[in-house]
Formats: sequence, structure tokens, C-alpha cells
Amino acid sequence: MADLNIATGTKLRVAYDAPTGKDPEFNMVCTFFKAMDESAFLISIPIVNGKPLEAEEDRKLLIRHGEDENQMILAGYVDDIIKQGIRRYWKIRRVTEQRTFFQRADERLKVALRITYTQDSWPVNAEGVIPPDDGLTLDVSAGGMATYLNHNFAVGEMINTNLPRLGTSAAGQAIDNIVSMVCWSREAPKGSPFRFTCGVQFRFADGSEKDQIAQYIANVKKMYKL
Repeated sequence: MADLNIATGTKLRVAYDAPTGKDPEFNMVCTFFKAMDESAFLISIPIVNGKPLEAEEDRKLLIRHGEDENQMILAGYVDDIIKQGIRRYWKIRRVTEQRTFFQRADERLKVALRITYTQDSWPVNAEGVIPPDDGLTLDVSAGGMATYLNHNFAVGEMINTNLPRLGTSAAGQAIDNIVSMVCWSREAPKGSPFRFTCGVQFRFADGSEKDQIAQYIANVKKMYKL
């Protein structure tokens, strides 16, 4: 993505993306704070009815700046809330694709875990095994995770993810071959350890597998004091 060329303090008009055939209503105002990298930037949180707008990570935002023929519209999603001094800002992650979402009902824990993953369509080696590739989580929850990886999967593709062993307790034992559906994928920012970031939703075979993941995530929270 091209670098942003917006000055700090620039007023921006914000709208939620509208369905096809309808025009978005740019009825919210915020200010640009700074770019974090080529695909993420910080804006002030829009004020609606005298209160900061509640972030909804599954709603696409359209952010307009410039005037007349120089007008530009950025598309993105609230990725995080960042505190700078006494002020709080939305971290907006720019996107170019129509992103498909799952409802994240579980607590999201920001932690870097070394994972591996495979896809059933990959070729097997001489031992008849599909060699896994490495990844690194950005966050995890009992329902899914966001992770760095080097494959650009399409939305809806299925992969098998493997969570590492944590500690010595039974709750922290490694979990292999979790079937996971890709919900979004995009290029990672420059300087990231991998080429892409990807969000997946776990698809549980049964209730016991779901409980096992829930216990694992609870152990992550305990071990990392999150």
C-alpha cells in the first residue's frame, strides 16, 4: 500500500461502509494523528452524542480526507485502541479487500506463540508427511486467533494449526491439527517477521475439542499474566 501523506491534525470525515447501491453517510469527524507503518495509522476516536464511539472491529470504516479532485477515501477496520499520553486513539488497519468476519465472542489475548500450520492440499515428503510451516500469533482466543505467516490464504480456506506446549501442566499440552477457517488475510507491515497476517476461526470436531482449547487459552492467560 502507498504511504500516507496526511498531516497530523488533519480533519477527517468518517462513515461506516454502506451496502451496494447506498451512499455512505460521512457524519462522523475525527483527526489524523500519525502513521504507524504503511498499512496502519492512528486517528482520534470520533465523538457521537457527546461520547467516544464504541469500536466495532467487524465494521468497515471509510475515512475521507482532501477536497474536490484531491479527495481520497481510505478503507479500514479498528485494530486496537492505543494510548498516547492522556489521549486514546483508534489504530486503523487499512484494507483493500472485502473482509469477511466471524463474531469474536471470546476474550482476545495478545501474546506471541510459535505455532505451525499445514494445509491438506500441500505435497507430502518422502516419509508421507506434510511438512508444516511456521507462524507467530498476534492474539489468541478460545474461538480463533490472528497470526503472522508466509502464505496468503484466501478467505474461506481451511488450514490445520498446531499450538505449542506451554509449561508442564495438562492444560498446557500441545494441541495439533486444529481445523481453522481463514476469515481475513493481508500483507504484514514492513519489518514484520513474516509476509502476511491472517485471522482464523477454529472449527471444533466436538465439545471435548472445544473444551480443550478453552483450557489451553485459560492456561495462556495464567502463564503470561494477561
